[in-house]
Amino acid sequence: MSIKYELIIYWSEEDQSFIVEVPELSGCMADGETYEQAVANVQQVIEEWMETARELGRSIPEPKGRLIYA
Repeated sequence: MSIKYELIIYWSEEDQSFIVEVPELSGCMADGETYEQAVANVQQVIEEWMETARELGRSIPEPKGRLIYA
């Protein structure tokens, strides 16, 4: 799967891990001990998020690319 959604990746000192958030998919996030592991984990979570949305008959947002916040 090619990730086309914007990912926000940061280090959490509290959790001692990298956190990845997917702003376009509500509640979709993952973590990992390394940057690479966190991105791999979020890929799996995105797939599961979409599968659950399909099962519940919910729409899946199209990736918008880079989001700009004011």
